[in-house]
Amino acid sequence: MKYYLIAGEASGDLHGSYLLRALKEKDSNADFRCWGGDLMAAEGADLQKHYRELAFMGFVEVLMNIRTILGNFKLCKADIEAYQPDVLILIDYPGFNLRMAKWAKAKGIRVFYYISPQIWAWHTSRVHQIKVNVDRMFVILPFEKPFYDKFKVDVDYVGHPLLDVVHDQQPDPDFRSRNNLTEAPIVALLPGSRKQEISRMLSVMLKTAERFPEHQFVVAGAPAQDKSYYEQLFAEHGTPDNLSLVQGQTYPLLRKAKAALVTSGTATLETALLKCPQIVCYRGSSISYAIARRVIQVEYISLVNLIMDAPLVLELIQDEFNPDVLSKALQHLLLDEEQDRLAVGYEDLHQRLGQGGAAQRCADLMYSYLHEA
Repeated sequence: MKYYLIAGEASGDLHGSYLLRALKEKDSNADFRCWGGDLMAAEGADLQKHYRELAFMGFVEVLMNIRTILGNFKLCKADIEAYQPDVLILIDYPGFNLRMAKWAKAKGIRVFYYISPQIWAWHTSRVHQIKVNVDRMFVILPFEKPFYDKFKVDVDYVGHPLLDVVHDQQPDPDFRSRNNLTEAPIVALLPGSRKQEISRMLSVMLKTAERFPEHQFVVAGAPAQDKSYYEQLFAEHGTPDNLSLVQGQTYPLLRKAKAALVTSGTATLETALLKCPQIVCYRGSSISYAIARRVIQVEYISLVNLIMDAPLVLELIQDEFNPDVLSKALQHLLLDEEQDRLAVGYEDLHQRLGQGGAAQRCADLMYSYLHEA
C-alpha cells in the first residue's frame, strides 16, 4: 500500500518515524512519502518537504507568512495527487492538516489522523470538521476519547507514544565529560524548537541563570536549529559564565539535570517521564496571547497538569514569566521536599498514561481498517 504522511513539527517527525517502523512490520509492501523530517526519512519515507520550512506559530506569525503557507498547501495537494496514496495519514499540526483533511476527503482519499489536534483546549467546533473529513482518529491522551464521545465521534485511544520514545533512550554515563560539564548541579533550559519562541523564552532564562552561579545552566539545542542561531542569541542577551549549549542531547541532559525550565509543549511531558523536576514557561506575542486567552477552554497549558487535572508543576505564563518570579520559583524547585513531591506526582502521571506500544497499536488498527471489506 501507498502511505502519505504529513508532520509539520519535530515531535510529529519523531512520532511519525515510530509509526512508519510499525507499519513496515505490518505491510511488507508499504511505500511511504511524506512531509516531515530526518527521522521519517531514515525510516524509508520519501521526504518531500522538511518541517523546518513549515514552522510558523502564533496568530501574528501566521498572518505575516500567509503567502508561504498558501504556497505550501498548493505544493502538498499537487504532490499527493501525483502520488495517489491509498491513505493520507495526518500527524497533529492542525492548522495545516485539518485543511488537508477536508481537501483529501473531497478528492475521495482515505484520511487517518494520528495525534488529535488539541480541540479540547480551543476550537471545539473543529470536532465537527473531524467528524466529516477524517475517516479515523487515533488519540494519545486518556481524556481525549471521553471528549470525542460527547460529540458521538468514535475514536481509537492507542496510548502515548512518548512512553516508547523515553524507554528507548538509554542513559549516557559520559554525558558530562563529553560536553565539558562540571560536577555542579545542572539546570536544563528548554526554550522551544521554533526560532520565534526560542528568542522570546531564552532571554528570560539567561537572566535567571546569572542568579544561580553555583549551578550550571545547559541549553538544549533544538534539532532543527543551528548552533550559530543560539550563539547569536547569546551574543545579544549576554552569556553567563555558567552557561553551556548541547545539541541533540535533550534526553541525556534531562536525565542528569536537577531541574529544568521548559517551554510549554510536548517537552513538558518528556521532562516528566524522564523524572526531572520542572517549571513550565510560556510567553507569546501580546496580540497572540490576548486572542488565546479569549478562546482557550482549559485550566492548564502543560500536558502534565492537563493529564493530572491538577497543578502538579508550576506554570509561569506571559507576564509571570520574568527573571524575578522565575528565580524565586527555581529556588523552591531545588528544595528537597519539592523534588520529592514531584517524584511522587510523576509516578502517578506514568500510571495514568499506561503502557507503551502506541505506534504498534496504531499501525495494527490502521492496517485492519485499510483491509476491511
